[in-house]
Amino acid sequence: MLTDQIIRWGFIGCGEATERRTLPAFSMLPDAKVVAVMSRNIERAKAFAQRHGIRRWYNDAQNLVTDPDVDAVYIATPPSTHATYAVMALNADKAVYVEKPLATHYDDCLRINRVASAHNLPCFVAYYRRFLPYFQRVKQLLESGVVGNVLTAQIRFAAPPREMDYNKTDLPWRLQPDIAGGGYFYDLAPHQLDLLQHFFGPIVEANGFTANRGGLYDTEDTVAATMQFHGGMPASGTWCFVAHESAREDRILIIGDRGQISFSVFNYIPIHIINEQGEEHIRVENPPYVQYPILRSITDHLLGKGLCDCNSVSATPTNWVIDRILRKI
Repeated sequence: MLTDQIIRWGFIGCGEATERRTLPAFSMLPDAKVVAVMSRNIERAKAFAQRHGIRRWYNDAQNLVTDPDVDAVYIATPPSTHATYAVMALNADKAVYVEKPLATHYDDCLRINRVASAHNLPCFVAYYRRFLPYFQRVKQLLESGVVGNVLTAQIRFAAPPREMDYNKTDLPWRLQPDIAGGGYFYDLAPHQLDLLQHFFGPIVEANGFTANRGGLYDTEDTVAATMQFHGGMPASGTWCFVAHESAREDRILIIGDRGQISFSVFNYIPIHIINEQGEEHIRVENPPYVQYPILRSITDHLLGKGLCDCNSVSATPTNWVIDRILRKI
């Protein structure tokens, strides 16, 4: 663990999402500072750095991870490069924070874990929803027995195609399996599956069926899955990314022997409880920059003030489940 009072970060990847969402969260931490950025496009890296008063920029990741002024590395690139950059940073004796999913293949997750263990360094993963007040409230409600003994859980997600999905000659990287690992399922389902495992423990069995129902692109656009948790609880999920607008849905339903609770993963609609006492809607506000709580926990961990267990070891089971559903393993 680091013991300096300020953790100096280097960013690999400086796209729009990093600039609009993640960098502001880092900026809220008085004991963290971004000192270097890297993009394969040196002009992009330079412009990003100059806009935000960052003194160094690179177009070679090796130069960033070996910068002696960088204590920890944030990896904000598409998933296909997560393992390469994570291993590179860990081998340079730098702690790592990587966007989800941890990698595009389960085997790459295991490789990251081996390297992190060999260097006795943490590799944190951006499953930041675990730390948000909204989902912490769901967990508290479940633990309080508001729906009794939990019997099963269902993930239900449907969304219409995005305008960019119709451009067959220039599809977004999230629809290119060699870059993203799969389609939108590989991008969105990790958050849902990670939360369920955060609530109920590891999923030990998973099977899935995939289809391309819309014909807009080559990878899967519709997925159905069945799962079983370590304690024996069964669960299921359906995802459709070419649905009609009227079918739009973002919902996890948890059924117990005394009621049910449902909530959204991406829209944060009020938590809905139906049980023996009646019906209740609970609104929970999240911070304006949703990565702030996990970054606060990571910073405390690196400064020796706390423990953040949202790491590559706890993130690997989600990759295993995804790969099982997509029949990659």
